[in-house]
Formats: sequence, C-alpha cells, structure tokens
Amino acid sequence: MSTTLFEKIWDSHIVLEKENGPSLLYIDRHLIHEVTSPQAFEGLRLNNRKVRRPDLTIATEDHNVPTSDRSLPIIDQTSSIQIQTLEKNCKDFGIQLFGMDNPNQGIVHVIGPQLGITLPGSTIVCGDSHTSTQGAFGSLAFGIGTSEVEHVLATQTLWMQKLKPFEIKVEGKRKNPFAITAKDIILSIIRRIGTSGGSGTVIEYRGETISELSMEQRMTICNMSIEAGARAGLIVPDEKTYDYLRGKKFTPKNYEELVEQWRENLKTDPNAKFDKRFTINVQEIAPQVSWGTNPSMVSDVTEEIPSPEEFAKGDLNQQKGAINALKYMDLKPGTLITDIFVDRVFIGSCTNARLEDLVDASKVVKGKKVSSNVLAMIVPGSQMVKKQAEELGIDKIFKDANFEWRESGCSMCLGMNPDILGPGERCASTSNRNFEGRQGVGGRTHLVSPVMAAAAAIEGHFVDVREMDLN
Repeated sequence: MSTTLFEKIWDSHIVLEKENGPSLLYIDRHLIHEVTSPQAFEGLRLNNRKVRRPDLTIATEDHNVPTSDRSLPIIDQTSSIQIQTLEKNCKDFGIQLFGMDNPNQGIVHVIGPQLGITLPGSTIVCGDSHTSTQGAFGSLAFGIGTSEVEHVLATQTLWMQKLKPFEIKVEGKRKNPFAITAKDIILSIIRRIGTSGGSGTVIEYRGETISELSMEQRMTICNMSIEAGARAGLIVPDEKTYDYLRGKKFTPKNYEELVEQWRENLKTDPNAKFDKRFTINVQEIAPQVSWGTNPSMVSDVTEEIPSPEEFAKGDLNQQKGAINALKYMDLKPGTLITDIFVDRVFIGSCTNARLEDLVDASKVVKGKKVSSNVLAMIVPGSQMVKKQAEELGIDKIFKDANFEWRESGCSMCLGMNPDILGPGERCASTSNRNFEGRQGVGGRTHLVSPVMAAAAAIEGHFVDVREMDLN
C-alpha cells in the first residue's frame, strides 16, 4: 500500500491503537521551556511521578528572557518566577537545561535543529505550537498543551487522534530568490487557503521550489503551517537535510547508518493518497506584507489594501473580520502598501532569526542608516546564531546602521518580555502572528520577510525590496 511520509512516521510510532479512537504514540524528543511546563512538573510532584526519560527531554529558557543586559535582575516578577521554576524543575528531575548563561541557549525551535536534537523520522513535541518548525527535517513535530506535557514527561507517550495528510506543492523557480523568500511563499499560501485551510491536517510541502530551498528556509515554511490551521508541516528529507545535521552536538554516533535507513524509508510513495491537495507557482509570488490581524490578511507590496468585501469574497464572517481588522490597524481600503509608515522593526523569532535570515537582512542594511523615525532591533534566534553572526561581522553592519543588536530569545514576537510595542505603534515584524495585542497591547503588527523588514527600517515605510540599490 502506498503511504505518505506522515503516515509512515505515525505508523512506526504507534504503541497502542484504538478502533475509531486516538492512538498512543511514542515520543522521541520532548522539548520544554519556562512558560508551559511549571504546571506539568507540579502535576508530577502531586502524583509522586518521575520523568520517564529525562535523557530525551531538553529544556531552554526563551519566552521570558530579557534580550538586553543579562547581568541585570529580571524586572518582571512573573518572568523571573517562571525562569527560576524551570531551573529548579530541571535540577530536581535531572533534565538538561540551556539556561540564559549557556552558549547553546536560544529559542526552542531554533536550537533543536541547530544542536542535532531534531532528527528525520522522529516524533517531537513541545508545549508550543511552532514546534512544527522541525518538520523541515522530515520529523513529525507538533505543539501540545500543558496537560499533555505532563503526560509525555511521565510516560514518553501521547494520545492523539490521527490527522489527515495535505499536499501543498510549490512549483517553479524563483526569479529573484533574495527578494522572494520562504516567508513570502508561506504567507502567500495562507493568503490563498486561509487560516483554517489546513485544519485537522499535517501539511507535506513538495515541489521544485521546496527542494531548492535551504534548510533554514524550509524551517520558515514549516514554522507557519500552524497559521494555516494545520497541526504540523513536514518536508521529505534529502541530502541537504542530512548535510545540515551531520556533526552537530547531539548527532548520534551511528549517524551515517541512520542516513542510509532514512534515504530508503523516509519518503512519500509515488501513488500515496492525500486528503487534500493545493498547488501554487512561485513565479506568481511577490514580496508580501500583512495589513490585518490574522496571517491571511496579506497583500503584495505593490498592491493596495483590499476592501473588506473584496477580501471576503462573499463570506460575511470574513468581511466582518476585515472591517474590525482595518479599524484596529487604523488603515483604510485603497491605501498603497508602500504608503504605510512604521515606528518599529523587529527581525527575530522562531520564524526568521537564523543566520541566513540575518545575513540577508544585513545585505539590505549595509552602508545605510535606519530612518530617524524608526526604532529597529535584531534578536538572534540563539546564542550560537549570535556568535556566528558576530564572527562574520554582521553585528557591526547592523550597529553601524543604528539597529539594536540583542541577546537571543523570543523577544517581541509575543510580548511576554520587556520587548513590546506601545499602544498604536506600528511594527514591521518577521514573526508569525499579527493578532491584536500580540506584540503588546494596542500594537499593530505587519508580517514581512527579513529583507522586507530591513528595507522598511531604512526607508521608514514599506518598499519593494526588489527596487532597492543593494550595491
């Protein structure tokens, strides 16, 4: 029987299967952070349970950590308590923690692949929806709730209803790979299928364009599968995947043997059936800018903001949502995207804070200055990314342009730390969500790629990065 990659990984991890019910899956890796784990550990203590496989559980501090001077005390009391609690829990239960002073600290979805914790064909969970990022390596990776975090800690398994496979093909070659980025591709997909288009599915991204993407770009695609409504996204591993993971800190000693097995087994069969299919041609995609309050409210940088009626295409709920979004964002239909000015620029998050993202953004910034009306910041996805960037001199390019160069963490992506927008402030952000108040109460978020964010920082408003002089 022909099966998809998702089905192969699923079937190989079933511990117990119930007819017309959920399956009990074995979990290969469990990643935890300070926000969704405290109640789970407390549940273990109340029931006198241990962590089943502390060696397969890895912790980091990322959501609440300050990205400025870390020698200073954490001002926010809740953040401080959550970080101290994680440190105690990891010590009590024997779990490896990459704390703020560790050179491997960073955003949980960034350090997993970077350290070789993420492996093809594995099941990976974390109390964070963007765990799907790691599906770029051909792993079944998804976010879970706090009660499920406790279940995995105690049993190294998880009850789960089987999802449906959804094929999204991205065909064609990019005419301008620098300007038409992975972020533009996934925003274009969400724009077309909607924020519930992938509901109840695992998306497998396929096609010529996906094959040509780097691993860092593939991670951006899989990261935002959640914004398309899917539970996870994945890509069949190839030689780029295996080369990326070779020689990492946690790469298994029998890695080459595993690679031979993965080459043979981790692929979707030619006649495998998908529950849903969608195809897009990359040559139809321009740099994208979100204008509303969900990631489907997006336009080409060369376009105007659509009217609610135009956006909704007859769906009254969508029309109402667009009306409310425009009111919140203080924007009017017919406004050119390039006429939208910004107050802040944030280049960071688990979507776009890897070395390649920073290198590309620095090419836009080099030799220029941030607009006098803009405050711009760079927050690397991990301390390792920060170090690599500094070794390349990228930090100096950003600093010379008047960007703030920060320590690693989730930062302004979710406003759970000091890096937040003020009411009414407008931000060009490389993060993944533009919900009301996501980056701070009353803050207005526009989702863009790193090169588009960098261009907005320099010009003070959105511009088509394809038209900038980058020499």
